[in-house]
Amino acid sequence: AIVGKPNVGKSSIINRLLGENRLIVSDIAGTTRDAVDTEVTYNGKEYTLNKHGFAKFKEFEVEKVTESSAVFLLKSDEETLKSYPWSFELRIKYALCGTAIKVTYSVKNTSNDTMYMSIGSHEAYACPEGIEDYDVIFEKKETLYAHDLDGNLIAHSTTPVIKETDTLPLYYKYFAVDALVFKDLKSRSATLRNRKTGKSATVSFPDCDYFLLWTKPGAGYICMEPWCGIQPIVDCTYAITEKEGINEVASGEIFTT
Repeated sequence: AIVGKPNVGKSSIINRLLGENRLIVSDIAGTTRDAVDTEVTYNGKEYTLNKHGFAKFKEFEVEKVTESSAVFLLKSDEETLKSYPWSFELRIKYALCGTAIKVTYSVKNTSNDTMYMSIGSHEAYACPEGIEDYDVIFEKKETLYAHDLDGNLIAHSTTPVIKETDTLPLYYKYFAVDALVFKDLKSRSATLRNRKTGKSATVSFPDCDYFLLWTKPGAGYICMEPWCGIQPIVDCTYAITEKEGINEVASGEIFTT
């Protein structure tokens, strides 16, 4: 443990030791936040969620398998209730449809009151030659601004990326800090295409209002991430009921995307 008075550089030392900006550094004493965790509040209580939620850390059970599909089930338990105050059933269905894989998420609220939730994908697509041989081609022409990140929070500033075009050439420099976070996309699909070979894969996201791209500098993959929700905004209240992009699910109802 590193112990010291407020605002004397503890967070900077940890970031230097880890070789990454794991903790947010501020000139204001006492504002350090873990860049991997997100704090939310509900009914006067505070809960800590991982940056990408908790489902990825849990083991799903295989609920149903056919020749062309599989359904995986995750149910809330004592551990999830410590960081997320609702009981639920999350099902993820993978189905082969010709040359495509259709992924369906369904979340049933098994608690007695309205549940607030969001869900998103974090699939990585192999780019063995490196991502700089690839373009992301959107369904429609876009003028895109990446929303800057302040640690794990969305900043109020943006960085222009492309203007009135459907093609985003990929460069590792985009990901020196973190992900490219896009809101207000007109497109509801994006294609990863190798400029030299023409090989491609298309991701469709008809129900998702947020789209992220992420990789590690030098890595041989790119993550194309449609999200139904988004990280908290800098200066937000942290109340989960007021979170941007949050979805409400009434008791007994099912959210499907």
